[in-house]
Amino acid sequence: MKTPVFLFALLFVSYAYFYQAGGWNQNSRFDLVRAMTNEHSLRIDPFQLDTGDKAFFEGHYYSDKAPGLAFMAVPTVAIVRPFMRMFGGDPESYGGIAFLSYLSTVLTVGLLTALAGVRLYFLCRTLGATSGGALFAALTFGLGTPMWSLATLFIGHAAAAACLVFAFGAAMDLRGVRGTRDLWLGAIVGLGAGWATVCDFTAAVPAVLLAVLTTVNVWPLGSRRAFRVLGALVVTALVCATILMAYQYACFGSPFHLAYASEQGFEGLQQGVFGVQTPRLIRLRRLLFGSYRGLFPLAPALAVAPIGLLVLAWSRINRTYRLALSLAAVIAVYYILWNASYTYWEGGWSYGPRHLSPAIPFLCLGLAGLWSRAPRFGRLVLAGLGIWGAALSLIAVSTMAQPPASIREPVSELLVPAFRDGDLALNTQRFTDGGGDAGALRAHVDPKAAWNLGMKLGLSGRASLLPLVVVWLFCGLGLKAGTRSRAPGPPARVS
Repeated sequence: MKTPVFLFALLFVSYAYFYQAGGWNQNSRFDLVRAMTNEHSLRIDPFQLDTGDKAFFEGHYYSDKAPGLAFMAVPTVAIVRPFMRMFGGDPESYGGIAFLSYLSTVLTVGLLTALAGVRLYFLCRTLGATSGGALFAALTFGLGTPMWSLATLFIGHAAAAACLVFAFGAAMDLRGVRGTRDLWLGAIVGLGAGWATVCDFTAAVPAVLLAVLTTVNVWPLGSRRAFRVLGALVVTALVCATILMAYQYACFGSPFHLAYASEQGFEGLQQGVFGVQTPRLIRLRRLLFGSYRGLFPLAPALAVAPIGLLVLAWSRINRTYRLALSLAAVIAVYYILWNASYTYWEGGWSYGPRHLSPAIPFLCLGLAGLWSRAPRFGRLVLAGLGIWGAALSLIAVSTMAQPPASIREPVSELLVPAFRDGDLALNTQRFTDGGGDAGALRAHVDPKAAWNLGMKLGLSGRASLLPLVVVWLFCGLGLKAGTRSRAPGPPARVS
């Protein structure tokens, strides 16, 4: 059990090490947190100048984002604020807001994404991957893709992806357990899929697919057990739906009124269904291969992941796992096509295509299969692709996790030159600011809005990353010791 512990530590520290400061998306969510904890209200009127991502309804402003992530952060802020005052701090000062927003990000998005990496490791083992293959998939997911940057931002994509992974894992585990544990697994499917939707509305379709997978997996085991599991799933899913609908009713007078229906300033949302129309080939090409928001240039290992899904699906594996892998592929394709259908497909200020990011963990399942069955040379190629993606992700989280939309080739024009010069933590927008100046990112404005923990220790430039490197070396040694055995995971019976 050492491998999961070291894997979690490596991922969690890598996320918690960076504070990316503000932006319209995260400010909109944190404004709701502040409204709930400061004003005991769902209206963000006192803070609405901090963001352009807002809804206006009957004379009041609201966050236009799915509220799940903000709800998760409320307990942290509510608990920490009194202690800050007790020790002479001001939770409404710039420093206080920065500290609270940092904790909110680390203890929600960062924690969930790190746990999802560990869950992905176990999923890969269940599907028959070697320990090394499962570890490669989990590390690529957590560090070798844009998921690393998303795990350092107070926005909903990484949290939704993590919740879907938890639900998928619980649905997979149902065939191997009996007794009261299957009740809990059913509840986890409903809670994970439901809360993913509360964090990001686009997760509604994968949530339904996961409910179908659960039904298919549990029904052959007896109607009594099936009704028990599906009952738990429905109850927890309804809890999530009730929370969302109660929020929407309190804000907009209807449980079915999404905040995007009252969005300000984004006319494209009036096209199709909240900006979603039919997929466009040019967007698909740019999302996957473009230098502006392309996924594969930033995470080249994912380009071969579909091959791995096919390898796993058609290897000596039972029908249950084959169905699950097919569903994983469907979820990945859904997010890619959804992003190609969206008017604002580029995602504004973003490192890579953030809207399709929940597809990433499902693609990474294929990487475990490829690694487990590849010869030594093939593993070297895969490792090289993974390291390339991790290096680019490190550069992004160290410099600017949300490159401005106006920069057409953010990696070559901004991120790499800044990292080469030791110019880190570029973001100038705070959680109390309404906008960032793309032209001032390298103007060395002090105090910096963004920072990393090395900077807080007095280090500067690339030297500020040295404490993180030390953690990596320590965890790397632990992971190496835990993956010496190359034996495959639990075998799946052929049927």
